[in-house]
Amino acid sequence: MSQLEQHEIFEMEVLEQLKNSRLLELLIFGGGTMLRLCHDLPRYSVDLDFWKIKAQDDSMLLDRLQQTLIKSYEITDTQLKHYTILLELRSTRFPRRLKIEIRRSVNDWLYEEKIAYSRFASKQVLLKAHTLQQTMLNKIEALINRGAIRDAFDIEFLLRRGVPLPSLTKDQIEKINNRIHQFKANDFKVTLGSVLEAKWREYYVQNGFKLLEEKLNTRLDGNFSMY
Repeated sequence: MSQLEQHEIFEMEVLEQLKNSRLLELLIFGGGTMLRLCHDLPRYSVDLDFWKIKAQDDSMLLDRLQQTLIKSYEITDTQLKHYTILLELRSTRFPRRLKIEIRRSVNDWLYEEKIAYSRFASKQVLLKAHTLQQTMLNKIEALINRGAIRDAFDIEFLLRRGVPLPSLTKDQIEKINNRIHQFKANDFKVTLGSVLEAKWREYYVQNGFKLLEEKLNTRLDGNFSMY
């Protein structure tokens, strides 16, 4: 079993512990790992990302997380950062550390109940997760702001699942285009390729983000909204 497959078992185990401690009642699961575990995203994702359902004392939330997880894992880092609550775990049973990050801001997030599962683990966890439409909005913002190749891949995954691009300004479309045109061959072969399932690696080395470019170019031809 590969390190990424073992790490996915680690993720499922932690989700189950958060569920049993009722901490998941306060949180919405999102990001790439949510897409992987709830929607079969064909790339591995190594962090657990959450958003809060309602305002609460972040110090108390971090303390509850520590009290729950220290029973089973070594906690190697905790921080109340400006935008997020951060906690990092290590276990002698798994090769990689696991980072949990919770956004401190609260908004009217779109979410639904989903089952998180992995074909490498025997556990299944019912939880609250961002809808695919909300995830598309989050991924567009992330691609514009941080420019990670995984965000562009996730946007194409959502497009293939029938989730349309949101309303975008011409400036936003140009920023996204600039981001995806900055990716080099090595980004596709190594940075993205190392976390993709095998059948997708060659496709992206050969084609890049062809689908996303086509959708953006359609908007630039006049089908975008200004606000």
